[in-house]
Amino acid sequence: MPGIDESLPFVPLSIAVLTISDTRSLEEDTSGTTLAERLKKAGHKLADRAIVTDDIDAIRGKVQGWIADAAVDVVITTGGTGFTGRDVTPEAVEPLFDKRMEGFSAVFHRISYDKIGTSTIQSRATAGVAGTTFVFVLPGSPGACKDAWDGILSYQLDYRHRPCNFVEIMPRLDEHLKRTKLKA
Repeated sequence: MPGIDESLPFVPLSIAVLTISDTRSLEEDTSGTTLAERLKKAGHKLADRAIVTDDIDAIRGKVQGWIADAAVDVVITTGGTGFTGRDVTPEAVEPLFDKRMEGFSAVFHRISYDKIGTSTIQSRATAGVAGTTFVFVLPGSPGACKDAWDGILSYQLDYRHRPCNFVEIMPRLDEHLKRTKLKA
């Protein structure tokens, strides 16, 4: 049965939150605030928080900077996952992935379906691993951020979660990079 093993220590992660919006400021950013509050309440550290416009280069540049920062374990973006012309977050972020996390989108849509029905198909939520950093691309609504955090991320970013979680595999995320260096 999945759950939290209280006999294990909690391992706090350093998580950066990026909001993609042409119209919001940090003060008006309810989705980013939702994520920041939830991750801190869980015991994690908010490594950084920013807002960028719906621009591929701006989004990619900010996420790349956090991926390159050894002090950032996880990046969560919110916004820009729809189908309008300005929704370009998956296009900006997915090329950075070394490995895609297909299951994240499937589980996110399953949780979302229970709340908003077939409207969940209007989101292109995605996730992957870039180097040694987990990256999650969420829709821009506070509800979607709550669903992703409460239903997936709060568990997978908790070392105590059983039967498995992302934290326990973090030390091995760069194995492919080490193998490549040895072959060169």
